[in-house]
Amino acid sequence: MLRLKISIMKKIIFAVSALVFLVACSTVPITGRQQLKLIPSDTILTMSNDSYKEFLLKNKAVYNTEEALMVSKVGKKIANAVEKYLAQNNLSDIVKDYKWEFNLIEDKSVNAWAMPGGKVVVYTGILPVVKNETGLAVVLGHEISHVIANHGDERMSQMLVAELGGVALDVALSKQYGKTNQLFMAAYGIGAQIGVLLPYSRLQETEADRLGLIFMALAGYDPRAAVVFWKEMSEKHKGKQPPAFLSTHPSDATRINGIETFIPEAMHYYKK
Repeated sequence: MLRLKISIMKKIIFAVSALVFLVACSTVPITGRQQLKLIPSDTILTMSNDSYKEFLLKNKAVYNTEEALMVSKVGKKIANAVEKYLAQNNLSDIVKDYKWEFNLIEDKSVNAWAMPGGKVVVYTGILPVVKNETGLAVVLGHEISHVIANHGDERMSQMLVAELGGVALDVALSKQYGKTNQLFMAAYGIGAQIGVLLPYSRLQETEADRLGLIFMALAGYDPRAAVVFWKEMSEKHKGKQPPAFLSTHPSDATRINGIETFIPEAMHYYKK
């Protein structure tokens, strides 16, 4: 009887999920993949801005140092490349309400993340790993690509269905805002202190790898450096507890091989 009930429940959840997907489906920019998107863009931007402000109040930002200026410089070049690429593909609406911010945070964690609205954070702990502007461009291009492809929104939408059982979005936001906000924080990997970081799927990682290479190439950084970066990250943490950055961005031979296949495409956008 219990197995029967579980089976019925699974079928119901699947049916609800399928219905939700049909009525709330969107297209990933550039790649054309269909994805679940339950949350309106203006709602996501509001949550992003609020969460970013709260994060900056609770964490120490570094200003006017050589490293902070590098983060700002590379970040702005990547942002300009993103806007240029989207304009060329008639997709400028994606970032029309973005107000880019790039902050270096004093924290030993090897991590970096980006949120909708152009809100980006780099931890000081990742600087020895990226080593220079080009290495940082690999990281920022990849992180910003997750945002442009709406991967966090997609993960949060999937979790809303799983965690709240298909509860209407307006009900989730009004009556379960705490849970919804936690899902947002986890979906975008905000802060190393978050208890659960939702890993990106292999498909999302592949999309971010491809777009990240294009964006860094358009910004004037050699995309071939991405292969070197991920190989070093993989070797450095082999057999060890990976840092937060790698816990949500698995680095292995299969992935590196995938990146290598995207290099020829990205090189078309690269001008020294």
